[in-house]
Amino acid sequence: MGKQKQQVISRFFAPKAKTNDPSTLPTTPSSSSSPASTPKISATVSFSPAKRKLLSAHLTSTPKRPKLSPHTQNPTPTPSVHQKFLDKLLESSPETSQPSSTQSSIPKKYTPLEQQVLDLKNRYPDVLLMVEVGYKYRFFGEDAGTAARVLGIYAHMDHNFMTASVPTFRLNVHVRRLVSAGYKVGVVKQTETAAIKAHGDNKTGPFCRGLSALYTKATMEAAEDVGGREEGCGGESNYLCCVVDRSFLVENADREVESGFDTRIGFMGVEISTGDVVFGEFNDVFLRSGLEAVVLSLSPAELLLGDPLSKQTEKLLLTYAGPSSNVRVERASRDCFNDGGVLAEVMSSYENMAEDKTEDSEKQTEGTEQGNCHLDIEGIMNMPDLAMQALALTIRHLKQFGLERILCLGASFRPFSSNMEMNLSANTLQQLEVLRNNSNGLESGSLLHVMNYTLTVSGSRLLRHWVTHPLCDRNMISARLDAVSEIAKSMGSYKASQNVGKLDGENSDVAIVQPDFYYLLSSVLTTLGRSPDIQRGITRIYHRTATASEFISVMQAILHAGKQFGRLQIEEEHNNEKVQAKTVCSVLLKKLIFTVSSSSVVGNAAKLLSTLNKEAAERGDIPNLIVISNGQFPEVASSRKTVQLAKEKLDSLICLYRKQLKMHNLEFMSVSGNTHLIELPTDVKVPLNWVKVNSTKKTIRYHPPEVLTALDQLSLANEELMVVSRAAWDNFLRGFGKYYAEFQAVVQALAALDCLHSLACLSKNKNYVRPMFVDDSEPVQIHISSGRHPVLETILQDSFVPNDTHLDADGEHCQIVTGPNMGGKSCYIRQVGLIAMMAQVGSFVPASSAKLHVLDAIYTRMGASDSIQQGRSTFLEELSEASDILHKCTARSLVIMDELGRGTSTHDGEAIAYATLHHLLKEKRCMVLFVTHYPKIADVKTEFLDSVGTYHVSYLTSEKNTDAMDSKFYNENVTYLYKLVPGVSERSFAFKVAQLAQLPSSCIRQATIMAAKLELAITCRTGSKLDKRQLLGTLQSDWEQETRDNISESSKCFPAVKMDNYEELSSSYQKLFMNLKSAVVDGDPAKSWQFLENARSVGKSLLTSYVSRCRPDKEHSDG
Repeated sequence: MGKQKQQVISRFFAPKAKTNDPSTLPTTPSSSSSPASTPKISATVSFSPAKRKLLSAHLTSTPKRPKLSPHTQNPTPTPSVHQKFLDKLLESSPETSQPSSTQSSIPKKYTPLEQQVLDLKNRYPDVLLMVEVGYKYRFFGEDAGTAARVLGIYAHMDHNFMTASVPTFRLNVHVRRLVSAGYKVGVVKQTETAAIKAHGDNKTGPFCRGLSALYTKATMEAAEDVGGREEGCGGESNYLCCVVDRSFLVENADREVESGFDTRIGFMGVEISTGDVVFGEFNDVFLRSGLEAVVLSLSPAELLLGDPLSKQTEKLLLTYAGPSSNVRVERASRDCFNDGGVLAEVMSSYENMAEDKTEDSEKQTEGTEQGNCHLDIEGIMNMPDLAMQALALTIRHLKQFGLERILCLGASFRPFSSNMEMNLSANTLQQLEVLRNNSNGLESGSLLHVMNYTLTVSGSRLLRHWVTHPLCDRNMISARLDAVSEIAKSMGSYKASQNVGKLDGENSDVAIVQPDFYYLLSSVLTTLGRSPDIQRGITRIYHRTATASEFISVMQAILHAGKQFGRLQIEEEHNNEKVQAKTVCSVLLKKLIFTVSSSSVVGNAAKLLSTLNKEAAERGDIPNLIVISNGQFPEVASSRKTVQLAKEKLDSLICLYRKQLKMHNLEFMSVSGNTHLIELPTDVKVPLNWVKVNSTKKTIRYHPPEVLTALDQLSLANEELMVVSRAAWDNFLRGFGKYYAEFQAVVQALAALDCLHSLACLSKNKNYVRPMFVDDSEPVQIHISSGRHPVLETILQDSFVPNDTHLDADGEHCQIVTGPNMGGKSCYIRQVGLIAMMAQVGSFVPASSAKLHVLDAIYTRMGASDSIQQGRSTFLEELSEASDILHKCTARSLVIMDELGRGTSTHDGEAIAYATLHHLLKEKRCMVLFVTHYPKIADVKTEFLDSVGTYHVSYLTSEKNTDAMDSKFYNENVTYLYKLVPGVSERSFAFKVAQLAQLPSSCIRQATIMAAKLELAITCRTGSKLDKRQLLGTLQSDWEQETRDNISESSKCFPAVKMDNYEELSSSYQKLFMNLKSAVVDGDPAKSWQFLENARSVGKSLLTSYVSRCRPDKEHSDG
């Protein structure tokens, strides 16, 4: 029996291990986050020569070129050939079946490397491991299959496991691809070098290995080796968002349900690469609209769910992290917090971090650092309970990555919502297309895209925050507008050459050369834009994951910006006299420039740079990186001295061999990486203990034993120097912690300058105007002249039609807008909301003038959509959004509603829309833009005469001469004017839209016929009611005359003392006629019958009264 031969056809046909075998290495991300793996077909194949020949002939017989797979670029066989191929593969040979069953009973023997992998996999079961083996990173078991599928590499069988590999210099690329696919990736490196291993206790065993780094989407940019390279997702924010919730207690349930809330939610969002930490706690409704706004604003790359979580909250988060999003989801239990252990855990983490930092800090800074730590702890203790739980879970989660310090000491915590910023709901962000357009979900075509003229990555991130969180403080808005106005003015007047200014004073001959402000600002921002992301660089330095070259580039960028802005000193010393440099007037600009150019920042940056050797950093030469001065880093100095002595000892050996061989010109030489070789002719005799390394025809190269010993000692000294130098570099980065807050403030100031510069460029390029804000004590108002939509104006340019808007709390604060479909109604109301939003961001606006009051919120209800995954119908979505608005809006809010009530029947939808608008006008008295196709809603103006205005977008129509019944609907041309004018539009021209949508003409014609019939029926019904009203008016006048006559005749029957009841009698007749009138006019038979019954009852009472009064008089006359 021949030896069994196994051959793997491709990475898709690999031997599949048994489920109960430990070598299967089950693994990878949690089921909620990992992408669905494609099924694999595995087979172990035994080929005979005849089968191989037959199979080869069968596969090569088709002359047609095979189609390539779009994912793997492997040939995709036709179904018939593929089926035959599988049949051949799965045929079991009788001669090979017996050995396989025998081998399966023998326990597998693992190599030392495989045993290491098994141990690591048992410790990290949910991590996809990349194991460093020589010059490659290898995957084993199921990890190899996953890597082959995601990376498109080859997987094959090696000993007991499937394996695949990638080169070490491509680590950054492959880790990013795996992380982007939603996996948690761990890199396992060798923890010892060959030289250290040779002199240690592990001489014969495998290299020691350990997990050196973990990577996920939220931690990758801050991590070592692969972060900070701006590849793939460099400029975007990658928040880790932890969410916990708690249902309301039973005793509070009734009160909260009345307000629409059923759950309290706490969250913690961390952007680990920038140090931004956002927290919040709030009540939320059943549909979780508040949580949806948080998720859309932060756009987290990872979600950490604190179990137990309510079904509605979990459903929304898992819907957001759907298969197409590649958002990673992990879970963490918070059962340990039931007894109030959350505060103790957070405090314990903070105390441990404080102790570690105190040990690493310099002695003179210990008190300051501990004081700052106590301030941080005080702020943490004031956090709400659920936010505290989210913080504890986040700290616990980040400890496995070694990045928890950003939460404990270095982070700048900020609440998600505050009184200084406007809270935009998820609907507002989506429906106004603030961050992404609604067509394809991209940033192009959004408000952010139009406003983004930033030059740096950090500025772009900050502008996104500004746009999604407009200011609510009038003074802060004015400060931004002043800064933008000053930059915009300097753009028009600056010159590339420098301006010359003179000293203040009468007899002064001294002149100071002052740079132009805009030229300097733009040059600094352009330089920063070409540099690495300094915001992430500063945070990576704080995490101690930055490289030396990255540290130098970040510090040089900050130092350059500080020195350049230092030339714009507000007060300078010149010949012992104060010089007023009138280059900057804005208070905000002065504050930002002072933060960047302070002497402390410049001095600290220069000091840190002086400690490092720039040439060594560029080469990646860690042993020579640290510049030793003033007794710093004594371990490095000692190790360098040891290496130097080892080199000198090695070089001195050449004198010994010169004497021994009597060759005065003998020198060491190096060939192919082998150093300190002695090259001698072939006829020269050497001692027997000399080691021959290589040779040529005429020479032989040797290593004497003394040289080998000295080389071994030099190698060990170099390894020790490398270890000491890395430890010194790590300590150097630890010492940066005391400067982190200062440099972080500098980076934020530079980002703010970039945002202000972007807004100035926007106003200059688009010809925008500065909005004016009235005092907070004045009535809420919005007055916009010739307002334009900022996004559509960019597309349509000069053809866009502007419109005016005038809303005032003391006058007309509601506009009911009607008009034809596609006439521009939605564009008009959107542009009002966007202009108000841009103004409170601090931007100039697209209008000829704008006078506004500071709004506290902008609410929108537009469009129609359902959410099947969350069990919401279209109409439920519609009313849920309306309900959220009614609960949250105030008198200082702008409410925009577009076609409310169209998701149900006409009468119900019209009634709900009317009631909603009535509630807004009567209870809230906020600014309202209400678009509708229900003309009857305009009747609300009769109740709120001065508060409501009716408008429609104008149009022109022209009918063709035809006798067809449907000519009014089908044969007419409509010209949209897109201008808002007073009045109500009675028609929507839906059939013109049907023509644009290319509905079949027969379908449109049938629809027009039906519409004509419906309109004729309504006209007839209306005409009948008018005829009834006219008839009733005639009858009523006759009845009233007859009533007066009857009353006068009846007066004869009453004695004089009872004539004072005439008024009561007249009122009864009035009730009789009013009921008769209502019975005639009302079209509802049930109501008409009720009115007739009422009239009958009044008539009976009149008759009874008449009889009872006349009978005594008759008896008296008879007597």
